[in-house]
Amino acid sequence: METHFEDPKSLLPLTPAVFHILLALVGEDRHGYGIIKDVEYRTEGRVLLKPGTLYQAIKRLLDAGLIDEADAKADTEINDERRRYYHLSGAGQAVVSAEAERLERLVQLARAKHVLGNSKAGYALGR
Repeated sequence: METHFEDPKSLLPLTPAVFHILLALVGEDRHGYGIIKDVEYRTEGRVLLKPGTLYQAIKRLLDAGLIDEADAKADTEINDERRRYYHLSGAGQAVVSAEAERLERLVQLARAKHVLGNSKAGYALGR
């Protein structure tokens, strides 16, 4: 699928839901419920994606070419052919990386202002 942008940064900032969905697909194809559970696990229950939010975001991500529908997994414990699996496209990888870098810069700025406590980030910003 062709993407609708040239620069990954042009899609930033991502919504938290979209960022978590893309992160869930880094390195592994997942179906919708698998994405929901991965996000819940990684955030220790602080982010709970609702199915409506998830599938609206998946539709937009598919349309933008950031994710693709993958072949169903043959070796899953529950072999349900109705499940759709998704994987991160090259463009999706570029966008999630750009967003992670953007967030990292924000955290560095917060640390430099002593909002998050002591850190070496202040030195990286020329302090």
